[in-house]
Amino acid sequence: MKLSKLVTTAAVALAMMASTASAEEMRIALVVKALGIGFFEAAHKGAEEAAKDLGDVKVIYTGPTDTTAEGQIEVLNSLIAQNVDAIAVTANDTDALVPTLKKAMQRGITVISWDSGVAPAGREMQLNPSSTELIGKMLIKMAADNMPDGGDVAVLSASSTATNQNNWIAAMKDDMGNYPNINLVATVYGDDLADKSYREAKGLIEKYPNLKAIIAPTSVGIVAAAKAVTDAGKIGEINVTGLGLPSEMAAYVENGASKSFAIWNPIDLGYAATEIAYNLAKGNAKAEPGAKIPMGRLGEVTLDDNTEGAMADPFVYDKSNIEQFKDIF
Repeated sequence: MKLSKLVTTAAVALAMMASTASAEEMRIALVVKALGIGFFEAAHKGAEEAAKDLGDVKVIYTGPTDTTAEGQIEVLNSLIAQNVDAIAVTANDTDALVPTLKKAMQRGITVISWDSGVAPAGREMQLNPSSTELIGKMLIKMAADNMPDGGDVAVLSASSTATNQNNWIAAMKDDMGNYPNINLVATVYGDDLADKSYREAKGLIEKYPNLKAIIAPTSVGIVAAAKAVTDAGKIGEINVTGLGLPSEMAAYVENGASKSFAIWNPIDLGYAATEIAYNLAKGNAKAEPGAKIPMGRLGEVTLDDNTEGAMADPFVYDKSNIEQFKDIF
């Protein structure tokens, strides 16, 4: 009888300890535009790395099955019901998520946006992968570097409401004054869906016979455009550039469909977003203009007057270095 009581007491004690440990574990939700996209899966790896470094974090990696605001709102409402500690979201729509995220913040949940931003009313801060101006300049420069005589270019973007895509394209247009012999003929949207992006790229090739470059500031779109150029037999005539993953673009750099492209490290981006969400939720930092917020092994990010900060400059990949990175991300 005494032994039974002792065992029962020990079991209760262990259960209480497990419950306490669980209660102390911080749950950070990494909400992506859609599941099944390589860029965001790489960001998830970084988030898990940050969780391991921090020691008391559980990452909830989630998102809708398609790149819609409605799908993200459904996901966010579920996370609010679970009373997670922090939400780090890359938005499909800058404004549509605001009411839901405001509700999350009112319930004490830390909310940040990363990659594709949320309007300031719906988040505490925004982590940009790089400076919008630098990305815009890089996009047109990569096209121009391989168009010595100028010509027509087109943009294949993600969704028409994607904050980051629209900002990068606007910055690119602002810099096009430095390239007067380059003409932007169209901007189309593939909604970060491989099949739709392929159809849109194919449509550009068919509609604009003098097209010299397709600029795709989306990792899904750039692969689709490179495939469309390859399938159309237009390698050497149309150059595909923009933002993509080395693992997905290596074959197209090697076959010549893409002369160069750029990206930041998505693993680092997921890592940084998780570190920032943790430090804000813990009260180790406050999201306000001029604040410096720790990002673990990546140092710290400084917020501007709009409570936005940039992680790093974009890095260009081409035939000279693609082999070094294609098996990393």
